[in-house]
Amino acid sequence: MSKVTPQMIKELRERTSVGMGKCKQALEKADGDVEKAIELLRKEGLSSAAKKEGRETKEGMICFAENDEAIAIVDIRAETDFVTQNDLFKDFAKQMADEALKTCPKDAAAFLEQKSQAEPEHTINEVRAHMVQRIGENIQIERVKVIKKDKGHSYGVYSHMGGQILCMAEISGSDKVSDLARNIAMHIAAEAPEYLDHSEVPEEIVKKEEEIAKSQVPGNKPPEIAKNIVTGKVRAALDQISLLKQKYVKDPSTTVEKFVAAEGKTMGSDLKVVSFMRW
Repeated sequence: MSKVTPQMIKELRERTSVGMGKCKQALEKADGDVEKAIELLRKEGLSSAAKKEGRETKEGMICFAENDEAIAIVDIRAETDFVTQNDLFKDFAKQMADEALKTCPKDAAAFLEQKSQAEPEHTINEVRAHMVQRIGENIQIERVKVIKKDKGHSYGVYSHMGGQILCMAEISGSDKVSDLARNIAMHIAAEAPEYLDHSEVPEEIVKKEEEIAKSQVPGNKPPEIAKNIVTGKVRAALDQISLLKQKYVKDPSTTVEKFVAAEGKTMGSDLKVVSFMRW
């Protein structure tokens, strides 16, 4: 059996970030072979991760990566905000966003099964399990979304509160207004719209708002006046949850739709917000 030296333990710890005791045990089992010891720690990490799977992951970070073709957004969860402030966790989240940008998986399940670009001998799920071992908390890749960019469109991404909220806005009509798109994404973070426009609001929500509005109209109002009051109340309610109809946070005298259109008119383009997301 090869003798396990302090230098070997130090090297293994530097390469894996696993505790000294665990490194020593792995090296002893691997007969002093550092590469084999790393594999043993990986396997142990999968077992350790499996034991932690049931723990709640209420904290986390939403990270993104972007190039000329796409935007990849990844939601990484952990158990405590202490861990999410750890540089190791932040680096892992960034790595996952970069990986998703390169491979464009259809969802989180597909992403976990694919081979890591940075570590081709392991799947993304195995890389995640190793991070669980290194950090000591349950870590989950909750959501993955890849947005393919259309030609002639501009995209803006805004990360709020250190990745607690992440928003994206897409504007058609020009590929030169990414700053405007990011400002709209900032608005989305602040105002939390649920739909792009009234046309996207489900019928059941419209009917619910009509019922609420009718209950607020005094019974002594003439039918035609009562109808107009209900219509106005419903419109105002839908405006509050529809991005295009919301008052723009940077200029409450106008709506998001009108503000973007005015910016387009200034530069001679027909600008429109055509999609958004808020995680």
